[in-house]
Amino acid sequence: MHESEREKLRKQIERDLKKQLKASGTIAKYHADLVQDYLELWDLKNELFDDIRDNGTKVSGMHGPKSNPSITDLHKTNDRMLKILEALNLNVPKAEIKRPVYHDKSELV
Repeated sequence: MHESEREKLRKQIERDLKKQLKASGTIAKYHADLVQDYLELWDLKNELFDDIRDNGTKVSGMHGPKSNPSITDLHKTNDRMLKILEALNLNVPKAEIKRPVYHDKSELV
């Protein structure tokens, strides 16, 4: 994912989470800080994905190939992200699915 696309997505996730907080009446600074923690973990998650994509699932170790440590870190990071959402009593923002609109039957083929 290109850096500007990632930044746009990050801002959208931040807006979605803050919107859910506001809708639930949760406006304490503590909760806003947890949203920022979530976003920092989101950044880290993407860096871990980049590392796995760049270096693969196996990396060289002292005694031969070993599992890329980013895989374990990714699992831990995702777990923390979910725990933050649970602590905030928020849902994972759902992506909008855009379906094509067909105007006549010839477009279906």
